[in-house]
Amino acid sequence: MKIVVIGGTGLIGSKVVAMLSQKGHHALAAAPSTGVDTVTGQGLAEALTGADVVVDLANSPSFEEQAAMEFFQTAGRNITAAEVKAGVRHHVALSVVGTERLLESGYFRAKLAQERLIKASPIPYTLLRACQFFEFIRTIADISMVDGAVRLPHTLFQPMAAQDVAAAMAEAALAAPANGMREVGGPVPVHLDDMIAKVLAYDKDPRQVITDPQAPYYGIKVDDRSLMPGPDARLGSTTIDWWLANVPPPPKKK
Repeated sequence: MKIVVIGGTGLIGSKVVAMLSQKGHHALAAAPSTGVDTVTGQGLAEALTGADVVVDLANSPSFEEQAAMEFFQTAGRNITAAEVKAGVRHHVALSVVGTERLLESGYFRAKLAQERLIKASPIPYTLLRACQFFEFIRTIADISMVDGAVRLPHTLFQPMAAQDVAAAMAEAALAAPANGMREVGGPVPVHLDDMIAKVLAYDKDPRQVITDPQAPYYGIKVDDRSLMPGPDARLGSTTIDWWLANVPPPPKKK
């Protein structure tokens, strides 16, 4: 089966391509670096020719609302048009758990618009909403710095490894379209401030984590429901302790 993975050279996409290829499928990584641009449409029709499934991992390079909205809507319409022309039978897209509860953020308003475009498309679809990735925990610490300390609320979330996200995406690509939304999360719920403190301690990062109920998450006020998946979520098996011990951290910025 030919499966085109849009964003197939990125963190999740490269893993999805590898997993599908190992199962004997023709998994094509579609990204600007491979000659496919979903915003301009360059190379999209050629990439999708003969494709059975499209895995959509394209993400806006900007969190600013107008830029994100333009990206998701333009890319979404271009992908749908190419899918219709190519006779694609299944569109699998990655989104974020709690998107409809995070609409104070323009980025999440754009993600919700992307979801609505996919639902309105004539292509059968599966929307897979994932919890936050372990790989972004250090970034959360960086953006939560205030006066030299990391300030975060004591909010529940259920983060997961990128490898488990990719496995869920690959599984969805090989299954029948759900024509609905599925959720995936990490093995256990934890508190946001505690998890960031744990990772910083492992890194021997001296920054202090201060629990602040008024502190935002990516500029959004959150509570214990905001970031949590529902009871039917598919749970990954990778624990934070295993991940810290086995996945090298990114190189430190100079």
